[in-house]
Amino acid sequence: MFTKANQEVYVPDGTEPEDALRRTTHLAIAAHQDDIEIMAIDGILQGLKNTDAHFSGCVITDGHGSPRAGKFGHVSDDEMAQIRIEEQKAAARLGHSPPRSFLGIPAQG
Repeated sequence: MFTKANQEVYVPDGTEPEDALRRTTHLAIAAHQDDIEIMAIDGILQGLKNTDAHFSGCVITDGHGSPRAGKFGHVSDDEMAQIRIEEQKAAARLGHSPPRSFLGIPAQG
């Protein structure tokens, strides 16, 4: 894992970030954490079906200011940002689609 300030490249299989990014054949660049699976389902599925296809996702914003209701209604901005990052890391592990890059840029309201 590479971390610099609030930026991170997460690679769950332990591959060096540079190597994981180099093998990418399908890339999604999304403003928000929950956009990747909506925008890039084809690339994600290609990575699951084809050993020569490798999906990577990059999230631009830091997750602060995400909408909250229900079980997240009491969650602070800092907690919500961490939850959104952890959700993407879980998606990378479950979908066998590392890496996930987090640029950590504050969202403009």
